[in-house]
Amino acid sequence: MSLATSLRRPALAAAAVLGAFVLTAQPALATSTPAQIATSKTNGVAYLKSLQAADGSYAGAGLSNEWAFSAFAAAGTAVVDVTPGGDTSKNARTVYRNLLSTTSWPSTSPVVTDYERATLNAYAAGIDPARVSASRNLVADIYGYWQTAEAGYFGPSANFNGTVFAALALNGAKTQSGTQRIPQALRDSIITRLRANQHNDGGWNYSKAEGNASQLAATSDIDMTGAAMAALCVSGVPATDMDVVQAKAFLKGKLVASSGAFNSMFGVNTDSNGWAVSGLNACGINSQTGDFLTSMGKTPVDFLIAQQFNPGGGFKYLPSDTTPQAYASIDGLRAVAGGGFTSAPPVPTTVGAPQWVSQTSFASGTAAKLALTVDDGAGNLKVCSVTLTPTGATTTLGALLDAAGTAGTPSGCVTSVTPASGTGTITALNGKANSGSSTWKVSVDGSSFAAATRGKVINVGDTIALRWGV
Repeated sequence: MSLATSLRRPALAAAAVLGAFVLTAQPALATSTPAQIATSKTNGVAYLKSLQAADGSYAGAGLSNEWAFSAFAAAGTAVVDVTPGGDTSKNARTVYRNLLSTTSWPSTSPVVTDYERATLNAYAAGIDPARVSASRNLVADIYGYWQTAEAGYFGPSANFNGTVFAALALNGAKTQSGTQRIPQALRDSIITRLRANQHNDGGWNYSKAEGNASQLAATSDIDMTGAAMAALCVSGVPATDMDVVQAKAFLKGKLVASSGAFNSMFGVNTDSNGWAVSGLNACGINSQTGDFLTSMGKTPVDFLIAQQFNPGGGFKYLPSDTTPQAYASIDGLRAVAGGGFTSAPPVPTTVGAPQWVSQTSFASGTAAKLALTVDDGAGNLKVCSVTLTPTGATTTLGALLDAAGTAGTPSGCVTSVTPASGTGTITALNGKANSGSSTWKVSVDGSSFAAATRGKVINVGDTIALRWGV
């Protein structure tokens, strides 16, 4: 499975590129009313529920329907409440969590986007992606694809979408309490690569453009522009930032005045419009007013709702289609519901079902992964997934660093630790020693940085950041 197809809707024959419409007068009000949007959400959820298999599953081989979880969450429906024929034992969340916990998932030749897709949808389903099971930590799985020679990229840099969705997954999937779990140094490194790949026209494409003048001059893709601008915004870049403003201008220039649709390289379609609107949503940009209300009074949300069959609730891919399509229905509903590329899980209505499920402790003797970053304060950020086999319900920072020396992916994350044993303060790491007020400090799951000690307790699924400095 390629990086692109593991995330993208099925490829269709490319349509001829259509000319962009210039917007003139900007009417003041949106055209799709709250009532229309509410109806669209209700009917869209009903259609997505109809896609559930008899065993409760959504995920399958290739491009599976698990993306429905991000749409359900955006529309206010808890995935644990989605059941086949009311059989709560086969609810979609439990079935998905069981799948992610198997050793055979995702495949014998996984790519980084497999783990990114799972992270976004597990989070929306109310499964802590770092604590899926005793042996499955999706955040650590993503860390394992860090490109040491090209810091900031995840997976082969030529497949730029792997880095975009790393940003969406790692920043979007916060802790259960809503805390950003990855450190700012990692966020900044990814942001640098996102900016470097922005095309001259303000958008992005699936392939790497950084350092390639012809690629930077190439026409951008509507879909990837939506995803990349969302990646910037969830990474902490404000909507007023020039790169986000330029992306917004690119999308505005592709609007079709008569329908509110975006002209994409695949022609006017629901998926491209859905990704673009989700990008705008993630940046807090209203796609129903101002720049996205056309001279003929249409918006991208108008177009999406016009693509929906009602009362059936499914969305068609092309305006000329006569039947709904699963991926179009997922992308369309998520966008109309105001979602980005993932959303926090709603509170379930099923009696006794918690909002979140997660592994609460290590299983002694079962190999586990933890996500680790090491920032030496001089711009040399190291990122890795560390495999260790705990001997109890918790482990220690010292044990983690020891394991990172031999079982870190990529290698080289940790080369030396002082002291090499005991529970005391870490005085040197990777040959860099504490000096005055500049010392090694540790943060766990986004907590404040504090003195790093070998005896620091580390729990299952913790995301650990070490930093040298004051």
